[in-house]
Amino acid sequence: MDLKRLSSSLLFRVIVAIILGIICSLFFPDWLARVFVTFNSLFGGFLGFFVPVLIFALITPAIAGLGRGAGKWLGITTGIAYLSTILSGFLAYGVSLAVYPWLLADQAAVSVSDIDDGGLAPYFALEITPPFEVLTALLLAFAVGLAMTAVKSDTLYQGSRDLERVVMKVITAFIIPLLPVFIFGMFLSLGMNGNLMDTMIAFGKVLALSVGMTFVFIAFQYGVAGAIAGQNPFVAFKNMLPAYATALGTSSSAATIPVTYASTLNNRVEVNVAGFVIPLCATIHLAGSMMKIGLYAFAIVHMANLDVSPALAVGFLLMLGITMIAAPGVPGGAIMAAVGLLSTMLGFDDSQVALMIAAYIAVDSFGTAANVTGDGAIAMIINKYAKGKIPPRGSDDEHDDLEAAVLGEK
Repeated sequence: MDLKRLSSSLLFRVIVAIILGIICSLFFPDWLARVFVTFNSLFGGFLGFFVPVLIFALITPAIAGLGRGAGKWLGITTGIAYLSTILSGFLAYGVSLAVYPWLLADQAAVSVSDIDDGGLAPYFALEITPPFEVLTALLLAFAVGLAMTAVKSDTLYQGSRDLERVVMKVITAFIIPLLPVFIFGMFLSLGMNGNLMDTMIAFGKVLALSVGMTFVFIAFQYGVAGAIAGQNPFVAFKNMLPAYATALGTSSSAATIPVTYASTLNNRVEVNVAGFVIPLCATIHLAGSMMKIGLYAFAIVHMANLDVSPALAVGFLLMLGITMIAAPGVPGGAIMAAVGLLSTMLGFDDSQVALMIAAYIAVDSFGTAANVTGDGAIAMIINKYAKGKIPPRGSDDEHDDLEAAVLGEK
């Protein structure tokens, strides 16, 4: 084994950051921990500012490069992503009907304090307003990319490619090197916040079930993708481990886009296909989040004995699959987008909504990791049919640099 390459890979650095964050939370003084909390506040603010730009910069030239087939591949990718998300919700509902009667027998609904209550505060914070929201960036990328396809403007197309190269440079030279520090600070902060453990104890059985079911659904996704793409699903999943580990630390599909993109390229997915599918699915594919929200919601329905019919449950899942697209691409975004449906469709009161939010955030990263890993499976499926039909990029140097940074090859 090449130890130098292993130690320089992002996967290794992320795992070390997670372990060190948990260990250091046991003895770090508050004043020192707040230094990392301050860094996370600033770096998180920058990610919130940069992610919409990243999505616009990557999706716009990818859609424009699809030519007349942009609408076709956009529709196919969106359909597969939504289908995957909804299937995850249906599986969660089926498991809840089969398992909860004995797993949660005679257990009343629990309540916990706010998971952020008592958390360390940064020494200072800067409010960094993004140029536009994530959903706005996505829609703007669609509109501009499709418009360039219609007018066939070489100047605009080249400009979008130049913007893409600038964004890729920022990712490679700035974001990737700092991600392990960000992940360390996140786990350090969570470890020093006692409310996290209270939440996990109170909702422990459902939390464990939700994490296990995300792995079950990933196995299903890669079984299907491997069969369609003609690849070994175990090898394909192994190649996505850097993205899984990064999402486990960041709890953000959007912040993990650079690593998901590079890991997908390692699965022999064409550059233009990966550049189109990965940023798109980071916003619209939320199978892991759906699994967790579904299992948590139906657990509360069971424990509180709420009157939710199968038709209402299915309607809730179908609407949730659409509503979560509006999640802002930050940790906990999916559950915040789902709050309205929990109250209006399932009849949750304020304490039940608070429990949902606390339980979701407690293991938010596992759902996010399942989301981004599933994005790689969707990319494999799209690549099977779109490979060779998308015009090649002018230069792949930036993408090679990104792969090297993630995989530790230089």
